[in-house]
This record gives sequence, structure tokens and C-alpha cells, in this order.
Amino acid sequence: MNSTPLMTLNKVNKGFTGQHVLHNISLQLNQGEITTLVGPNGAGKSTLVRIILGLLKPDSGSVVPAANLNIGYMPQKLHIDPTLPISTCRFLQLANTSHSACHSALESVGIGHLAATPIQKLSGGEMQRALLARAILRKPNLLVLDEPVQGVDVNGQNALYKMIGELSRSLNCAVLMVSHDLHIVMSATDQVICLNHHICCYGRPEQVTKDPAYLDIFGETAIYAHRHDHQHSVHGEVLDAQGVHQHGEGCDHD
Repeated sequence: MNSTPLMTLNKVNKGFTGQHVLHNISLQLNQGEITTLVGPNGAGKSTLVRIILGLLKPDSGSVVPAANLNIGYMPQKLHIDPTLPISTCRFLQLANTSHSACHSALESVGIGHLAATPIQKLSGGEMQRALLARAILRKPNLLVLDEPVQGVDVNGQNALYKMIGELSRSLNCAVLMVSHDLHIVMSATDQVICLNHHICCYGRPEQVTKDPAYLDIFGETAIYAHRHDHQHSVHGEVLDAQGVHQHGEGCDHD
């Protein structure tokens, strides 16, 4: 695994109207690693993401991006006027990218066949894939994904997390995911940062979920380890080693 740092935060503090939102935040995002940021509502996750994206400046501390940093961002949701006549491909082209690049990005996330479909007619899972395609258009080395599986059913979540892992490897990029989905995301990440205005704990998923600070926030959440003796189709169905659909089977977890 490539451990080249792409973004380093050192003792970052941020507050609004006299109230501390982030206190003494130090972290590093490394190329080739998937990091998931979890925490309760109001913990400062959105503020931290905005600092990483360069949309906010910290009150103190340092934010050091790599010289070659190129960020792709997937928002939690995006409101599109339902009366706006725009296709999925044209939506991606609003990022000032070529038609062929947009088609390639849509193919990468499994919805190339929806290029001409009006963006408003996409399902929840398809819309998340379109937003992901938009985030990878410029081949970033850091992907910031805010609740990437919001509005997607469990099977679709599995497939999306698998795709994010594949994109991380193919682009050789760092991924920072913000998620409340503690059950599934733990099987799809290398590192977990638990935030509650400060970093309560961090490390490998199996370490963090046993940490007293994590348990104090989330309780005895049932976290499972995903078994990798099968594949998922883009729709979340379980496939065998040869890619054949296993009828009637669900995803087996322990």
C-alpha cells in the first residue's frame, strides 16, 4: 500500500460564535487508503470536511496538502430542478469536461447505459453513482465522499462500497468517506476516525469498534465482518467465484 501523505492536518481548531466545533484535530490522509469519518450528529464532521476541501480556514493549526493534490468531491445530496431538461451525461459535462470523459466516468461506475436518461429519472442508487462519476472525472488522487450510499438499499450499499474500493485501487487515490452507516462501512475501509469535536479514537475498524470512546458514543453496535468468498453484481446480487448469480442467496456475514 502506498502511504504517500496527500493531506496532513496538525492541531486544527475551529469554532463559530465562541463555540468550539473542532478541537486539536491531527490526521493524515494517505494515497491508496480508505478512511471513514464517523461520529454523532453535530460532532463537526461537515466542518472538518469543509476544511479539508479548502472551503473553510481553521482558527489555528495547519492544513498541509501535497503539492500534487487533486480533490474529487461527492456531496451528500444535490437538488436539481425537476423542470430542467438535462441528461445524465450533460449533467456531468457541467463540470467543464468532454463528452467522452463523461461517458468513460459513467461506464466506470456501471451506468454508462443511462447517459441519455434525464437526471431526474435516476433512482436513488443511480443518482449516487452519477455523483460518484462526477467526482472522478478529473482523476483525483483524493476522493471526499459525503454519505455516499444515502438513499440506497442494503444490496446497493454493498455494491457501491465495493465499487469505491475498486476506484480507490484503479485511481490509486486516497478516499475519505463520511458515514453514519456503521454496520456496512466497517467492512469497506482501512482506517476509521471517530469524531466528537475532537478525535475520540482512530485506527483499524476492528480496533475502533472495541474502543471505549467509540462504545460510549454508539453503544454495542453490531458490526459484522464482510466475508470475501463471493462477489456482488452492480445491483448487489451475490455472485459465485465465476460471477454467476446465486439464486435465493443473501450476502453471508459473520
